[in-house]
Amino acid sequence: MSKYQVIRMTLSGRIAWVIFAVALIGIVSMPWWASQGLIRDVVTLACYIAVAQMWNMLAGYGGLVSVGQQAFVGVAAYAMFVLAQTYGVNPYSAVFISLLAPAALAVPIYYLLHRLEGPYFAIGTWVVAEALRLLATNMPMLNGGAGMSLRVMTQFSVHERAIASSLLAALLLLVTLGGSYLVLRSRYGIAMTAMRDNPAAAASQGVNVHRLRFYLFVAAAVGSGFAGAVYFMAQLRITPPSAFGMNWANLAIFIVMVGGIGSLEGVLIGAVIFFFAERWFGEYGASYLIVLGLMTLACALYFRGGLWGFYSRHFNAPWFPTRRHLVRSNGVTK
Repeated sequence: MSKYQVIRMTLSGRIAWVIFAVALIGIVSMPWWASQGLIRDVVTLACYIAVAQMWNMLAGYGGLVSVGQQAFVGVAAYAMFVLAQTYGVNPYSAVFISLLAPAALAVPIYYLLHRLEGPYFAIGTWVVAEALRLLATNMPMLNGGAGMSLRVMTQFSVHERAIASSLLAALLLLVTLGGSYLVLRSRYGIAMTAMRDNPAAAASQGVNVHRLRFYLFVAAAVGSGFAGAVYFMAQLRITPPSAFGMNWANLAIFIVMVGGIGSLEGVLIGAVIFFFAERWFGEYGASYLIVLGLMTLACALYFRGGLWGFYSRHFNAPWFPTRRHLVRSNGVTK
């Protein structure tokens, strides 16, 4: 009998998953105990977490630093509005059908930009997002720069809309956070970690870096699009600047850099900080954005692992454990 065993789950991980499950149940049950304002805030926070986590997977594991994820946010949201408002598709069904748009868009964009590296790739994604914003501004079907309103939602009661929004928010977190966790614990997670540390070495060991980055890019596009569809359904209105604005890239970069790149825990920490900072200090406009930028720069220079990295250096208590540990039968870690 072997004296060693491989473990991945920890006590802190089990506690965190119980809290996560309780939080999801709480989100689903919000229509029966929470105010409309609180439901709207929770949906917004869930969308921020989802977009940031998709960016985290791209940059933290794929080495693909994108500043154009708003392209997929806007495309999915506009697709949902057109399907529901123009073609009469049930708006809740339209949310899921609209995910075909970012998936289809991600394929040619990746093959157009994948040869670019570093800042060139980032600039390329921004150019694509700006081109889509200009296209949406000049499309009569989308009502141009005036935007669209989701008037079909009036057929549902306030309570029905609250139930749907809560379910979608919980599903969004389950798919983006839970899905990322499952992927990172799989053999693909091992390949992604190797690719993050050294793409050339990973390729020499049999990891198909190009294909894995392609899968990551498409998955991140769909996840970002899901967040966009849910967010703008809750807002009931969409315009090109709000759908394709740089704010989506800004919040993703801030959340991941401050919370901790390459970690699920860091995304949660950074998202909560950004959400409350936006609520409390957003009225200060440019000054507030400057402060967020300086915080991001400070973390990039002095706290490469973000707040979660700083915490991890002092406490070995991961919330979403993905590493494998070899331990003796008596519990001593090797």
